[in-house]
Amino acid sequence: MERRVLLAIFLSFLVLYTYQSLFVPPSKPVPSTAPSPNATDASAAAHKPAPAAVEPAAVAATPTAPPLVGATAEREVRVETDEVIAVFTNRGARLQSWRLKHYRDEKGEPLELVAGDLGSAQPLPFSLRVPDEAATRTLSSALYEIKSAPADATAARSAPLIFEYRDSAGLQAIKEFQFDPAPYAFTFHASVKISDRPVVPVVEWGPAVSSTSREASKSARQAGGVIYQNAKLLRIRPADLAKQSVYEGNAGYAGVDDHYFVTMAISPGPSKVSFRPVAIPRPSTGPASELPAAELMSWAIEPASDGPIKFYAGPKDLVQLQAIDPALGKVIDFGWFDFIVVPLLRALNWIHGYVGNYGWSIIILTILINAVMFPLRHKSVVSMRKMQQIQPEAKAIQERYAKLKTTDPARQKMNQELMALYRERGVNPASGCVPMLLTMPVFFAFYAMLTVAIELRGAPFFGWIHDLSRPDPLYIIPVLMGLTQIWQMRITPQTGTDPAQQKMMMIMPVVFMFFFLWTSAGALLYWLVSNVWGIGQQYLTNYLIGPPTVRTVRPPAERQMKRVGSGKTDAASRED
Repeated sequence: MERRVLLAIFLSFLVLYTYQSLFVPPSKPVPSTAPSPNATDASAAAHKPAPAAVEPAAVAATPTAPPLVGATAEREVRVETDEVIAVFTNRGARLQSWRLKHYRDEKGEPLELVAGDLGSAQPLPFSLRVPDEAATRTLSSALYEIKSAPADATAARSAPLIFEYRDSAGLQAIKEFQFDPAPYAFTFHASVKISDRPVVPVVEWGPAVSSTSREASKSARQAGGVIYQNAKLLRIRPADLAKQSVYEGNAGYAGVDDHYFVTMAISPGPSKVSFRPVAIPRPSTGPASELPAAELMSWAIEPASDGPIKFYAGPKDLVQLQAIDPALGKVIDFGWFDFIVVPLLRALNWIHGYVGNYGWSIIILTILINAVMFPLRHKSVVSMRKMQQIQPEAKAIQERYAKLKTTDPARQKMNQELMALYRERGVNPASGCVPMLLTMPVFFAFYAMLTVAIELRGAPFFGWIHDLSRPDPLYIIPVLMGLTQIWQMRITPQTGTDPAQQKMMMIMPVVFMFFFLWTSAGALLYWLVSNVWGIGQQYLTNYLIGPPTVRTVRPPAERQMKRVGSGKTDAASRED
């Protein structure tokens, strides 16, 4: 019976690996360079649009009407908090750069979430779109006057950043950014009037999340849309946009995320959210030039009424998200067993608070989980041992009915004899696999947690493991995992004697080892420690229950001759 459990595990991971392999391996994008706080006119010109093949919302033509309130030169405003370095430009009063100080890109620089490396063909975050195309172009190209700005990082939480523009054609626009006390959150309010008539604009966020935040793993979630409505989270892939790209309703939050980061509007209320795929240019040379073009996703939100909207642009950190709104935690894809994953993640962070290293925290938490599961595994091994002891007798019963077809009513006698044997020996066939099945949700939950928890991104262990969210660069942990799994299977009681089945079971650890060569080191560390614990527990259980007592069953003809020759009674002959 335990072989069926292991086979189910094998098939589960086979399905998991096949699903992961369906993802197109992403090309390695060129990290964008964050704009300098003291950018020159030449750097500002880099955001001016190309003259051809550009969407109307991205065209930055010179306003035709003379400005009444505006600036004469392009300027940048740098706002720095404890978590982010934000750079705004007064051309269009838009966000130009949003760098996370506590997360690094491949070059070791603060991670950039604004995709500024795709040129002027894509709108910068907080570009505005209105029904009048000429007004839309002016809103994105005009030089706004900076009415107020935070003087330093301390004032960023209290003093708003306000841009204003007004021209002689009757176009008026005020944009206000207010940083929230919560990390990575801020409030945005746009007020637009055309000829003194208020207009509710569409707020655009160009390609998100930036290409520098993409994970290279095939199983990592790439840029996709997220909408939370009616207590359910809808995840939108670029391939889904051909069927539906606009979603209307009362949204709890909406935006674009990837594996570890998200940009989203929080509690926008009744609104219309639209998504659009954006192809990332491939390098002209190098290995990445041979890969299929990857995609980001741009998004825009059109609220039903004028009013401030809170935005979040940062890591998918459970603690920080739930501090803003408990429902925001669902944006992290913990899988089916999220009700188990969340307590596990809290326990991991609690241990890390004392240990200070996520690698050792994983080991300690794995030991604690296996200690709790000790009784279930012990019961499973004891049941397997009992099944192993009666296996010769069960096989003898099965052989007597082997020539009968499965549809023959006489086969029922075989089942009756087997059940009688189980009752006589005090064996429950299901007790060997049921305890193991009860541990499977915890196993899958722990695996899911370690593959999506941003806490492990860039977290070192020791030696050659510099990032627990990445595969082992030397493949040492997956090899040790495979070897310990083979060792564990060899010392586990075997209840069957089918050689072909035994060979397949011994091949499974090798297959697992190759499957998980590219799995994150944190997840492999959990599996390795679990295997080592299982080996130790198996030896302890074997010591406690002693060596197996295997009964030898003679063929029916031999038993009959012994009874006739010795004169033993039938009762005495049933000693076997």
